[in-house]
Amino acid sequence: MSTSAMTPSPITVIGLGPMGRAMVATLLRAGHPVTVWNRTPGRADDLLKAGATWAGTAAEAVAASPLTILSLTDYRAMYQILGDGPAGFLTGRDLVNLSSDTPDASREAAAWAAGRGARFLTGGVMVPAPAVGEPGAYVYYSGPGEVFAAHEPALRLIGDPRYLGADPGLAQLFYQAQLDVFLTALSGLLHATALVTAAGVPAADFLPDALRTLTDIPAMVGDGAQLAAELVAGEHPGDLSTALMMGATAEHILRTSERAGVDRELPAAVKSHYDRAIAAGLGTRNWTALYEVIRAS
Repeated sequence: MSTSAMTPSPITVIGLGPMGRAMVATLLRAGHPVTVWNRTPGRADDLLKAGATWAGTAAEAVAASPLTILSLTDYRAMYQILGDGPAGFLTGRDLVNLSSDTPDASREAAAWAAGRGARFLTGGVMVPAPAVGEPGAYVYYSGPGEVFAAHEPALRLIGDPRYLGADPGLAQLFYQAQLDVFLTALSGLLHATALVTAAGVPAADFLPDALRTLTDIPAMVGDGAQLAAELVAGEHPGDLSTALMMGATAEHILRTSERAGVDRELPAAVKSHYDRAIAAGLGTRNWTALYEVIRAS
């Protein structure tokens, strides 16, 4: 068993929004000495009462621990906070940035940190703040394997750590792709609710079944591994839901939206996928044939 697994090590957390505060609370409960810093000091009050230590500056916060976890709005905030520190204060430190940004921004940040003598790990927390540290929580990581291995016991407290490889951009790629699914589903849910309420139907009469539709999607789509294999192989058998059939439904949704005076941008975008698949001669193939036109755009 590693020393880090036996003895809770000092950890610094910079950024005390809901996610940062949830991580600090989780680490404190596990016995880790936690130093915190935030541009708005008042956000630390409850954490200080729970045992966290306040650092006067971001540089002092980094100096307090071998590991600093960043939970910020984006990577630009990291540069703003750490870029003005004294020369050499990042040397020998490990940074785990759990902020949201693009894969390219993660790669650039890793190079920036290396140029200042620090090791850099990218991460993406795949649950909302209240679920941090709870069963089912998981976090994507990428970057140097030795950095991940050194801090894996502590990172596991936040959520099940899923290490993707040495490329610093991979964790953000997976994170943003997952949020692509999530945000699109949320917009679809709100659009559908607006469509119903435009007809004078109470939202409460519609939303329970709509949420059930969301949870039923995995059973409708099938096994993820099988779907992945079919997409990679370009196999789209049109046994049930062809692009022509689904495209007709997409057109009906768009026309219904226009008649109801509800925003048309989302259904128009969905219909465009089917239109292009049909134009490409894929109309009699399964709805998954949309993958061929989406990835080629």
